Amino acid sequence: MTPEVGLDPVVEALVCAVCGYRVDVATPLTWRCPHATADQPHLLRFARALAPLRPRDDANPFVAFRPYLAWDAFAAAAGLSPAERDAVVRALDADIARVGAVGFVWTPLTRSAELSSALGFSADGGVWVKDETANVAGSHKARHLMTIALHLVVAERRGLTPWGSRRDRPMLAIASCGNAALAAATIAAALEWPISVFVPEWANEAVVARLGELGATIVRCPRRHDDPPGDPCVLRFRDAVSAGAVPFAVQGPENAWCLDGGRTIGWELAWQFAAAHPAPLAALFVQVGGGALASSAWQGASDLGPVPALRAVQTQGCAPLARAWQRAKALPGGVAGAARHWRDCMWPWESEPHSLAEGILDDETYDWVPVVEAMEASGGSPVVASEALIEQAWSLGRRATGIEVSATGTAGLAGLMAVREDYGDDDNVVVIFSGVER
Repeated sequence: MTPEVGLDPVVEALVCAVCGYRVDVATPLTWRCPHATADQPHLLRFARALAPLRPRDDANPFVAFRPYLAWDAFAAAAGLSPAERDAVVRALDADIARVGAVGFVWTPLTRSAELSSALGFSADGGVWVKDETANVAGSHKARHLMTIALHLVVAERRGLTPWGSRRDRPMLAIASCGNAALAAATIAAALEWPISVFVPEWANEAVVARLGELGATIVRCPRRHDDPPGDPCVLRFRDAVSAGAVPFAVQGPENAWCLDGGRTIGWELAWQFAAAHPAPLAALFVQVGGGALASSAWQGASDLGPVPALRAVQTQGCAPLARAWQRAKALPGGVAGAARHWRDCMWPWESEPHSLAEGILDDETYDWVPVVEAMEASGGSPVVASEALIEQAWSLGRRATGIEVSATGTAGLAGLMAVREDYGDDDNVVVIFSGVER
């Protein structure tokens, strides 16, 4: 890694993938496209200048990759010096570590000899595991939320918010039944910011108890008879945002800034793999619920090049992305025009979602547009894993690595097992283990 030498922030604006709306990155609280409606979601994405990926020599990824992040460009435009921007990260990270016992560090990427052998890879190839289970709140989710939090801290500090003081802060809001909720409540507690967490009726009671310990307001969300299709937790979350809450969300259409921090996982794994192995990375297998992890991790990994094939993994019990992929491929303009045909391709899964990998049972793949674009660009495709493979991958993944990861966290491995014949024995592939077993 090299130190930062005169590298200016590289993100310039946010641009909507659907309507082309553009807003300067210096604009505060630009969570979502103003043209979005319930019937026609929109998605803001970061427009970036070209810059070589040169991480700084720092154990905290949000310091190491700071100049490449959108929140950094926002903070620079607000008048904070590079040293002040580093200090903002370190101060918030210290508060997060105080609340959650750990702060942000580069998470390990290692070749699993036992997984590689079990799946028939040679000594030149193999299965590489990016382990996010020791991250803040036990998963990758806090990476997405960290950049929203940094944006809020800077905006409030510089007087760029509509509220005048800390006691007037609006509620943060998130819809989640597990890892994202825990990450959000941990960061909210570090910020001393009130948060409402919208959870399903069947939410894990251990998770609910921990949310309460962190000071979150827990809102259980039964399905109402007059609800439109979709997750009732997301519906209640959107009601709260309409009433003034800040979307502290891990879905890009709800808050584009979550995609900013998610890229750090891709930058890390690309840099780590390039340092460890001379061959190109053949594929990145990513479990997909809402899609933000797959979208941002692949974008980060592709910034270093060469580009790995993205294989987005869902379960037979809930696979709206695979359906959207087929619809998008069949459009007159193909995948390139998918964003303008959102509801022709993506809508809530009709049957009740079910799987041992409960953390990826989102009714919709909210960030499906960048995921299908990434699969098309990289020669990848979706993988729908059987429930038998979900269970086998969970058992094999824990036994082979010793990582106490959830079935959701090993779903990417289930996808690899489903399509192992697509890859040669000398190929190298990455899976992401994220979410501790609770």
